[in-house]
This record gives sequence, structure tokens and C-alpha cells, in this order.
Amino acid sequence: MKNNKMKATIFIPTYNGEDHLGDILAAIFTQKVDFLFEVLIIDSGSKDKTLQIIKTYMNKHKNIKLVEIANSEFGHGKTRNYAAQIAKGEIVVYLSHDAIPAHNSWLYEMVKPFSLNDKIVGVTGKQIPRSNCFPLLKYEIQSVFKNFGPDFGTTIFYKDDFVANQGIYDAITFYSDVNSAARRDYLVGEFPYKDVPYAEDQLFGRDIIDAGYYKVYAARASVVHSNDLKLSEYKNRMFDETIGLRRFGVNVGSPSIKSMIKLIVVGVAKDWVRTIYDGQFSKKRKLYWLVVNPLFHIEKWRGVRLAVAADLGDSDLFNKHSLEKKRVK
Repeated sequence: MKNNKMKATIFIPTYNGEDHLGDILAAIFTQKVDFLFEVLIIDSGSKDKTLQIIKTYMNKHKNIKLVEIANSEFGHGKTRNYAAQIAKGEIVVYLSHDAIPAHNSWLYEMVKPFSLNDKIVGVTGKQIPRSNCFPLLKYEIQSVFKNFGPDFGTTIFYKDDFVANQGIYDAITFYSDVNSAARRDYLVGEFPYKDVPYAEDQLFGRDIIDAGYYKVYAARASVVHSNDLKLSEYKNRMFDETIGLRRFGVNVGSPSIKSMIKLIVVGVAKDWVRTIYDGQFSKKRKLYWLVVNPLFHIEKWRGVRLAVAADLGDSDLFNKHSLEKKRVK
């Protein structure tokens, strides 16, 4: 170790995260870094084996801290702010409880960009979809992160005259707390997360760029992650995402039935081709997805259309259709 100063705090908010948490912690403790780091976990009332997994690792490693809160106390922005306040590291690295570091240089790659320029406040890493992820989501994830820069590079985003439209602005401000890092001084000072029901990370990305600071996409800081969603949940997930976009000012247009059908048909056709040539799927799985994946496309646009038409102040409608609300229940 170069010095005894705590360089990074890896924060993981957990709630019924037994499916992937053991793999995440195993990957964290194989990281090759020359600085001190700690692991901070805030659990909001898990009822599965999450706490058991955490305590097993706490018996092996001294640099894990567990904080338990009531489920009613959790908030995406609120809990991340609390984590930053009690973190000891200069850099707070955020992981979701289903994002697994893809290699043993992940932490190094998350922290390294901050040494390049003092104006870099936030870093977001690459997400690699799980091999068994349903095609619609799998190919969307691959497409999104491919657009941010090459896998061998580090891309710096900032605001200037080239930001000529909303699409470019949304691209340079994109931020995801599935796999991100930020300077603690800014998290507890100038840019605390906003206490909103959804899309707190996207708002944080906007705050960084709008204030004239830099945001980095670190392609080599990759995690394996894709939401483990059932077909019956996807409409509700898209409802949550679209409501989140609307709440922080993105004007999401309402697709007509005709345009929605066209989007579904084109999306299904493209996914069919990709699925046929996807070497990660067996022949049996390809046949399965050729039949089932179109249903995900339908549910996607049903969720978007429902959210676009919703009154943002209608809490009853939100509670009825929100996936997050359903999962807490």
C-alpha cells in the first residue's frame, strides 16, 4: 500500500439481494489495487439470505461495515447520500446489489480517472448484460454503452457549444448508479443526490455537467449486470423508468397506436436477427426467445404509453403500476 489513507468506499444498497451478492463480494475481495478501500452495505429489511451472506464475509474481512435500516427509510437518493456521509473513502463507488465486477481491475479503473483532472466529479462504468438476459434488454444495454466510447478508452464528457440538442445533452449527462463513482467532497457538499423516487442518478449526472464539471465513462470498469425481470414485470419497469424521466423534465412523447406497432415490429425483427446469430444462446434458447421476446417489446411500449398518459401527481396510479412498489409489498 502506498499510504494508510482510505481511498475508496464501495457502497452497496441491499434488499433481498441473495442471488448475486455473494458473487459481488467475492469479486470485490479479489481486486488488485495499491490503496485502502472499505465496503459499506446498507440493508433495508432483507428477508432472504442477504444478511447471512454479508455476515459471512464480515467474519473474513475487517473492512466491511453493515448498516441496517427499515424498508420505509430507504430512498434511492436519500440512502446514497447517507452512505456518502458515513463513508471514509475519498471516492464513493456505487454498486447495485446485482452488479458483479467483471474482473480484478474493476476498482482500479473506477478510481483512476479522478487522478486525471480535478474537474472530474463522477465516473460511470460499463455494464455487460448477463448471457441469459432476454434479447430486448440485452441488445439495448450493449447498444447504449457502445455509443459512449471504445472498450479500450476512457471518455470525458462536458458541456460546450457542441451540445446542440436534447439528445446530445441526454447522452453526455447519462449516469447510472448500477456502477458509478464520485468524489465524496461533492456528494456531501455541492452535489448531494436528490431525494426522488427514481432517476436520482440521472439528475446527479445533469448536476455535474450543468455546473461545468466533467463526467467520465470508464469502459474498462465493467460489471456484469442486467435486471432479472420477468415478462409480467417489464411493463411496470418501463412505467417506472418513464415516470422517472418525466419527473426530471424530459418530454417523453406519447406514441400513437400506429407508431407503437411500427416500433414493435421493427424492434422484434432486429432482435430476431441478433438472436439467431447470438453465440451465447443455445439452439433451444434461441427458439424460445424468438417466440417470447416479441412479448417483451409489447410490454415495453404498454408501460411507456401508460406512464406518458399518467398524471404525475396521481399516487394511487403510481402505487398500482410501479414495479418498485410491487416488490416492496
